[in-house]
Amino acid sequence: MIRAPMVDLHQHRSRIVEVSEHHSGQRLDNFLMAQLKGVPRSHIYRIVRTGQVRVNRSRARPKSRLQIGDQVRIPPIRVATRPPPLITAGQRKVAQRIMFEDDNLFVVDKPAGVAVHAGTTISAGLIDWLRAARPEQEYLELVHRLDRDTSGCLLIAKRRNVLIALQELLRQSTGERRRIRKSYVALVKGRWQGGPQHVNVALKKNMLRSGERLVRVSSDGQRAVSKFRPTNLFETATLVDIELITGRTHQARVHAAYLGHPIGGDTKYGDKDFDALMRDCGLRRLFLHASRLEFRHPVSGRYITVTCPLPQELETILNVLPRTSH
Repeated sequence: MIRAPMVDLHQHRSRIVEVSEHHSGQRLDNFLMAQLKGVPRSHIYRIVRTGQVRVNRSRARPKSRLQIGDQVRIPPIRVATRPPPLITAGQRKVAQRIMFEDDNLFVVDKPAGVAVHAGTTISAGLIDWLRAARPEQEYLELVHRLDRDTSGCLLIAKRRNVLIALQELLRQSTGERRRIRKSYVALVKGRWQGGPQHVNVALKKNMLRSGERLVRVSSDGQRAVSKFRPTNLFETATLVDIELITGRTHQARVHAAYLGHPIGGDTKYGDKDFDALMRDCGLRRLFLHASRLEFRHPVSGRYITVTCPLPQELETILNVLPRTSH
């Protein structure tokens, strides 16, 4: 039997919260969602609409933007709280895999098999581990995401204004002059023919009845552009660098399959026979690694390049794969 987490129902007293720099510019409704975890958004809208929430002693709208020093009155409200996730020593060690850090942001080398955030069946993700490992840090948020089975460079913001600036750079990163570049290493099925390939194929997200998310090539989907460059040929596989010009869900995996070169260990979009062959070589995960992250620092303006080396378990696979004779 799986026991449900303990839930503590308690009554918040009326309180005044002063807006810090980390929440300056944030919408009132989103600010309240963070302050009143477990309270439905519909209820938050109701207490704002009825004037129970005040900003500097005045009524405000849910979409009102807060400023540093604003005084937000939060009325008494009954909320359900769950105990914080228990963080193991191993998880704390993962949270120490920092490849670059300053006062505004850092890049962590995420291992495969770790979700970046909590979900329906996941009590805690990497961001929760980071927050638990750094209780003194008031603000930590994901700038972007990596699939659970993908390892490598993951960017974390320490300030809200830095988060907003970096996410805006991501939205602008759609051309040759893009300001954030994300590069991956993947092992794909078959021997690559020719040189680099530029893929410009739209993708559309679908939700299956089981709740599983699946992405397909579709003319009415969102624009998705990737660059594939072969770097090492083997008898039955090719090591490639993949640069994502856009950042769609599962983009590298779906585009690789579209080219006829699915990524090894991909149980969703891959090839069963190729995956079986790779398992014989010792592959027990998706062979996709976010190897390089380049971006313009939103505060200093410096160009930052961070690399995360290929994990040992993937290097081992490359060492045992039969190489092509020509």
